[in-house]
Amino acid sequence: MKKTDGLLNHPLWAEEFSVHSAEDKYVLRRQFTKFLVLTSFGMFVGNVWIYVKSLFAKSEEAFPESPIAIASDLTAGSVKLFQYPTVNDPCILVKTPEQKLVAYSQKCTHLSCAVYYSASQNRLECPCHEGYFSIDSGRVLQGPPPRPLPKIRLEQRGDQVFAVGVETEEHGEGA
Repeated sequence: MKKTDGLLNHPLWAEEFSVHSAEDKYVLRRQFTKFLVLTSFGMFVGNVWIYVKSLFAKSEEAFPESPIAIASDLTAGSVKLFQYPTVNDPCILVKTPEQKLVAYSQKCTHLSCAVYYSASQNRLECPCHEGYFSIDSGRVLQGPPPRPLPKIRLEQRGDQVFAVGVETEEHGEGA
């Protein structure tokens, strides 16, 4: 340390970085509160951004029309897997014992495990956590899934079956 004009000159680094380890062990309440406020604000802004982005994404969403099956090729209790609306969205088409065609997203609404059709129980089942879904509506029958399966809207023209939209519980019809 140098003495200049009666004042002690401290190096700049000594002011910025404490050399006393005892002082480094404690966080002041003001510093902690500032950290909490800034972190909470950052999380709030992030959630608002996600919400606004989801609002615009839903309004712009248009589902393509996609041929998925030939109705006469399917027998009662048979299943056909397909992707809709994109190749990253697995779906399952089932011809019920009543000869009705129904299709749902194949991703369980709990943890996205693949559901399969149990013909003996006439329901869709998720093997990961024993979640069961109604084949008629996609609603949850048992287990941890919080929402019904998204339903794929189907149209049949002649013998050709087309996927034309996705219906979810929260938003009603998707297209």
